[in-house]
Amino acid sequence: MAGWLSNHLYDYWLERDHIVRLRFMSGEHQAPEYRIAEDARVATDLPIDLLLGLLSSVLVAITFIGVLWKVGGDLVIDALGASIVVPGYLVIAVILYSVLLTATMMLIARHLTQVIEDKKRTEAELRSVGTHLREAGERILDPEVHEDGRRAIGTALDAVIRIWRIYCWQLMRMTLVTHTNFLLTPLIALLLCTPKYIEGMMTHGEVVQAAAAFVVVQVSFNWVTDNYGRIAEWAASANRVASLLLALDQIDGQTSPGAVAGADTSGFGGPAGTLTSD
Repeated sequence: MAGWLSNHLYDYWLERDHIVRLRFMSGEHQAPEYRIAEDARVATDLPIDLLLGLLSSVLVAITFIGVLWKVGGDLVIDALGASIVVPGYLVIAVILYSVLLTATMMLIARHLTQVIEDKKRTEAELRSVGTHLREAGERILDPEVHEDGRRAIGTALDAVIRIWRIYCWQLMRMTLVTHTNFLLTPLIALLLCTPKYIEGMMTHGEVVQAAAAFVVVQVSFNWVTDNYGRIAEWAASANRVASLLLALDQIDGQTSPGAVAGADTSGFGGPAGTLTSD
C-alpha cells in the first residue's frame, strides 16, 4: 500500500511540470518530497498497527467483561424506602470511567494533530534549507551567499525548536493523564467492591478477582487514550498527503511558472528565509 501510494504521488508530482509549478501555488503543501517519502509511509503503515491493537483490545474486553459481570454481580441500593438494583454495576462503572478518561484525553490533547503537522512541516523545511545550502555552497564561493544561508537555516531551526517545545508540552500533559489513570484504576475497582465486601456478599478472593478484571477491561477500553499520540500522528500525515494531492489537483488551473515575472527557482524560498546566488 505504501509503495503504491508513493509511486502514485511521485508520478503525479513529476508529470506536466508540476514539480516547478507547485512552488507558485498557495496552500499547505511545502516540501512535497518529504511528504511523499515520510508522510505517505506513516499514513499507510500506521493504520495496520492501530487496527491490530484495536482488535486485540476488543477480544480482551469481550473475554473479561463476562468475568467482571459474573464476579461483580448486581448492586442493590436502598434509598427512601425503595431498593434499586444495578445489574453488572462494575461493567457499567468501567464503561463510564473509560468514557470520562477518553474525553479528558481528547480535551487535553485536542491540538496534538495540528502540532504534529507543524512539527513535520518545520522539520521538512529545515532539511530543505540545508539541502539548498549545501548545493549552493558547492556551486558558489561567495561569503555573502553563505551568510544568507546561515540566517535562513537559523530561522528554520528556531521554528523547529519552537514547535518541539509545544509538542513536548502536549506529551507531558498526555503522560500525566495516562499515569494518573494507571494509579487510580485499581483503587477505583477496590472502592467499588468495598460495600459488597463489608456486607459479606463478596469474599476477599472475589474482590481481588473483580479488581483485576476491572483493570484489564479498563485497559482494553482505554485503547484510544493509550494510542492517542499515534492516532494524531497518522491524522497529521494523512492531512499532509491530502493537502499535497489537493494542490496537485488544482495546479493545472493556475498560472504557469513562466508567467510569473522575476521568479527565481535557484535559491532558498519559503517561510525559512531566502538565499539567492546573485
